[in-house]
Parts: sequence; structure tokens; C-alpha cells
Amino acid sequence: MSNLRTPSIKRSSIIFLQTVIVLVGIGALVLMLWEPHLEGRNANATLFQIYFNDPLLAYMYTASIAFFVALYQAFKLLGLIGRNEVFSTRAVKCLRTIKYCALTLIVFILGAQAYFNIVQRGREDDIAGGVMLGFLIIFVSAVVAAVAAVFERTLQSAVDIKSENELTV
Repeated sequence: MSNLRTPSIKRSSIIFLQTVIVLVGIGALVLMLWEPHLEGRNANATLFQIYFNDPLLAYMYTASIAFFVALYQAFKLLGLIGRNEVFSTRAVKCLRTIKYCALTLIVFILGAQAYFNIVQRGREDDIAGGVMLGFLIIFVSAVVAAVAAVFERTLQSAVDIKSENELTV
């Protein structure tokens, strides 16, 4: 009887995690579209001025592509886990893509940090909040990249062993 309940618990957990991923993506998108309107320099700006006259904003929107690709890959990986295809090359590829997306995000944030420290340092703006937020995102991305790399390596070993066992049988 416990075997009959396990897949439903597993399926509900996966659906819950996929829902969380979708909500994180929607929340990030809403924040990206809403936050530029809150900046003091954009108080009287038009939508065109807000979104097309700020090169740093365009840079951050470009960097966010890696974040959304990683979310999609995590969603896809959970789907593979739900279909019991976790020991497959597709799952390894999802983890590899998540790792590369996290590393790409680190590079983009380091570029933004360099911009803050080189260009904005001499101005009146207080850059401490932006720099600290950047370091926080770098730290989280580094943890995600490290965890994805470990899981990728472990899963690749399991897939290789599974392939060898299928060949010998």
C-alpha cells in the first residue's frame, strides 16, 4: 500500500516545486519591469526614456536571459524527475545548462560591478547598495553553479554506469 502512495506524493512535490519556479520567474519579471519606475531619476521620465536611455538597464535585462534559461532548465529537470528519467543524458544536459547560466550571470554581474566602481564612483550617487546586491547575486550564482556541477558530475557517472550495465546485459 505504501508503494501506491509514493508516486502521488512525489508527483505533488514536483508540481509544487515547478509552481514555485514559475512563481519565482513571474516575480522576477514583475520586479524587473516595475523597479525602474521607482528610481528617483525616472520620476518624470517617459517609458521610452526609462527603458531605452539607460544602458545599464538594457545590460541587466540582457543578463536576465541567463536567469530565465536556468529557471526553464530547472523546470524541465523536475519534469524529467517526475517521469523517472533522472538518470538520462537530458538530465545531465539540464544541469550543465544551469551551471553555465549561473556562470554567465556571474560574469554579467561582475561587469556591472566594474561599471559601478569605475564610472559611478566619482558621482554623488551612493553605490553601496547596488554593489552589495551584486555581491549577493554573485554568491548565490556561485553556489548554484557549484551545486549544479557536483550533481552534473555525479549524474553523468550514474548515466555512464547505467549505459555500461545495459551493454553487458
